[in-house]
Amino acid sequence: MWSSSARAATSGSTAACCSPTRSSASSSATPTPTRRRRVWRSAWAPSATRRGSRASRTSSSICCFMPVRNTLENKIIQNISLRFAQFFIKPLMSEDAVLREIKAVDSEHKKNLLSDGWRMHQLEKHLASKDHPYHKFSTGSWETLETKPKERGLDIRLELLKFYENYSANLMHLVVYGKESLDCIQTLVESLFSHVKNTDQRSFKCPSQPLSAEHLQLLVKAIPIIEGDYLKVSWPVTPNNQFYKESPSRYLSHLIGHEGEGSIFHIIKELGWAMDLVAGESSDSTEYSFFSVGMRLTDAGHDHVEDIIGLVFKYLHLLKEDGIHEWIFSELASINETEFHYQDKVHPVSYVTDIVSSMRLFPPEEWLVGASLPSKYAPNIINMILDELSPERVRILCESKKFEGSTNCAEPWYNTSYAVENVTPYMIQQWIKRAPTEKLYLPKPNIFVPKDLSLKEVQDKVIFPTILRKTPLSRLWYKPDMLFFTPKVNIIIDFHCPLSSHSPEAAVSTSFFVDLLGDYLNAYAYDAQIAGLFYSIYLTSTGFQVSVSGYNDKMRVLLHAIMKQIVNFVVKPNRFSALKETSVKDYQNFNFSQPYSQASYYLSLILEEKKWPLDEKLQALSKLESDSLTNFVAHVLSKTYLECYVQGNIEPGEAESIVQEIEDTIFNTPSSAFKPMSPSQYLIKRVIMLENEIKCRYQIEGLNQKNENSSIVQYIQVHQDDALSNIKLQLFSLISSQPAFNQLRTVEQLGYITYLSLRSDRGVWALEVVIQSTVKDPSYLDSRIDEFFKTFESKIHELSDKDFKRNVKSLIDSKLEKFKNLWEESDFYWGEIQAGTLKFDRVESEVALLRELKKEEFIEFFDEYIKVDAPQRRTVSVQVFSGNHSAEFKKAIAEDDLPKTCRITDIFGFKRSRPLHRSLKGGPGRITMD
Repeated sequence: MWSSSARAATSGSTAACCSPTRSSASSSATPTPTRRRRVWRSAWAPSATRRGSRASRTSSSICCFMPVRNTLENKIIQNISLRFAQFFIKPLMSEDAVLREIKAVDSEHKKNLLSDGWRMHQLEKHLASKDHPYHKFSTGSWETLETKPKERGLDIRLELLKFYENYSANLMHLVVYGKESLDCIQTLVESLFSHVKNTDQRSFKCPSQPLSAEHLQLLVKAIPIIEGDYLKVSWPVTPNNQFYKESPSRYLSHLIGHEGEGSIFHIIKELGWAMDLVAGESSDSTEYSFFSVGMRLTDAGHDHVEDIIGLVFKYLHLLKEDGIHEWIFSELASINETEFHYQDKVHPVSYVTDIVSSMRLFPPEEWLVGASLPSKYAPNIINMILDELSPERVRILCESKKFEGSTNCAEPWYNTSYAVENVTPYMIQQWIKRAPTEKLYLPKPNIFVPKDLSLKEVQDKVIFPTILRKTPLSRLWYKPDMLFFTPKVNIIIDFHCPLSSHSPEAAVSTSFFVDLLGDYLNAYAYDAQIAGLFYSIYLTSTGFQVSVSGYNDKMRVLLHAIMKQIVNFVVKPNRFSALKETSVKDYQNFNFSQPYSQASYYLSLILEEKKWPLDEKLQALSKLESDSLTNFVAHVLSKTYLECYVQGNIEPGEAESIVQEIEDTIFNTPSSAFKPMSPSQYLIKRVIMLENEIKCRYQIEGLNQKNENSSIVQYIQVHQDDALSNIKLQLFSLISSQPAFNQLRTVEQLGYITYLSLRSDRGVWALEVVIQSTVKDPSYLDSRIDEFFKTFESKIHELSDKDFKRNVKSLIDSKLEKFKNLWEESDFYWGEIQAGTLKFDRVESEVALLRELKKEEFIEFFDEYIKVDAPQRRTVSVQVFSGNHSAEFKKAIAEDDLPKTCRITDIFGFKRSRPLHRSLKGGPGRITMD
């Protein structure tokens, strides 16, 4: 089977994805659930999000991205496609490649050993029927792929070759997406893939649901790694891929996961029991599925778990008593239909991966639509799923460190401690009776559903953002939509508050203020998100930002509500206490973050001016009280300047009107604490300048010594934003990133997380190499990174003219790739405004320089800034040592410093000793306050 998209590929790109039908017996590596304070709870998400995370996917897909523009590149794509096809026709499966992959899988497994997402997922699988595939270990390790097979006399390579026999053409699907004609694509596909064998295999079907009666009516109490309490109530349900037109689980998840007034979440949030809630169906198979309601609890919520569970069942009873409502289904179906027709273009590889997964789930006429357009109102099917959410079928998972000392079991793969108790329907009926008495009710009709989807007429063809309005209070940057012709808009309001981060106390208080704003707006603005109008309020280094993006029709309604909430802000004691409690735990949980994240944090602490350490912020947070926050908010808002950006389906007059209304609301409301800021108070943040030819080292033990992983970030500071230097550094990154990965990860097997990439801190460009490893200590990793650069030096010097031109062309092609949607374009232009560079023609100017770049200039740049011992090489190596490498840590800190090295023992003393790069905000052609 093959399919071609009806839409043109971005920048003449071609993408291919081939998907064998995955056996239900093989468990996919389920991504670690992200623990976030704010979670979007409805499964009625717009299709760009929903279809990208369809829970019922079970296909394994392999994709290849191939730009096609001329005869030479046609030959290249044919060679690449030939190798891609040969993977399914005659894979090598060499012994050394198999061994390397086993080590990589084991390294990934060790990375996940202390991840609660993986631990709890495997615990749920463990508490299932032992003869069911769902019960099996999710990922793999050295023990399962090397040690145990050898003990049983198995050759894992031969077992892989046997498994390869499941790859049969009758179970496989292929999607090719490109600018060529259908005839051309079909000819290419037939020539390359016609030799894939058809052995007429049958797709494996799971024998039954993975949970038998003994695995239901359970309360599982588990001990997590991180601080925080979590509750998950789940039921086995009929997979909804069988009812993709009726979408019963989506209907139910919309109501159960709602956050407006009358919802489960709104009540437990107001009681101070929970911080978030997510509801919906999930599965890694087409034969079984689960519906879950999960939430993060406060300490008070942990004490009221039974009341919360009772409230959940009370709401389910309400849904049964109140009946299924056609208007709710129709409203949500209308929202999805609108989103589908105005969906944003995505990267071709993402698109073909999505479509190839749909091909095994849906009939051919639905391949491009999938489950995006629910259209059949079937209350009987919705009631069928609702009936499955019963006390008789429930499983409850509660995570808390408060269970320490009261567990008696351990899950074998991750050693998660847990205990199991029985929960009878009678007990749940008692919990229902004791549940909160606050009134539960269904949501009202959504006022944010867009009605006007017309496109505005643009009189002036504006290529780049322009300053449309400028006052002592604000500046407005404006750009109409000239590319996508969609009824959407992106608005960013940057509140520049110089008093927001001058101390750890100020930084914490500003962050708390921002979090409370989002908390207060949640019930009102939740409907806007359902309708495709999104907002965010987030902390910046100089204040905070408000962004609103989506359909422009009801955008002003939401934006006005946000501004009124900001102006009328008051500290609510119950929400202050709940948020403070969880915020303290979030700071403490940094100790359990991945070591490479810790290394990156220390690097930022070294580089950035006025960045406060987490321990000082935690100390400030512990002392923060509601009265002091009230006083601080009035203080921090007393000096404010607004930088505004408006782009999309909006006329210039309306953009000006919006900013004028914001100014009036913010600065002219009688009770407002906002006051204008003088130009001299404009706050800038700068980056330290490292010393030429000096390699600095910062070595520290990991915050969680039980984590077996050590990590290193080697940072090479190169230059401040400059078009010619930019393209040279980007070209080196393009040429070296894959060889670095191949050498350090594939060949040397140093760690699963290994990469070389570019980095920019406030316009200061650098290279960084990151490795996280259980097998070697950071000092050794540092030496191997240096050795890679030494070895790669000859590759750069011996680079042929042909390879140089090919890489230059590749970089040019990537730069000339068009923006795929309004948000990509907005991110680029707003990034230029935020940085103060204002190089809106950056792509065109850098491409012009690339076309003129000589190989000799590139080599000279490498010799001057990047190669080991280069005269202007400036390096910091941040090394985080795990408990496994404690002996190596003691040895490293005891060693004498070598010539041209600097040991950092006091980060802030080191920062005070170094000069700073100039700020890009200010000066000719830059952002100024006049």
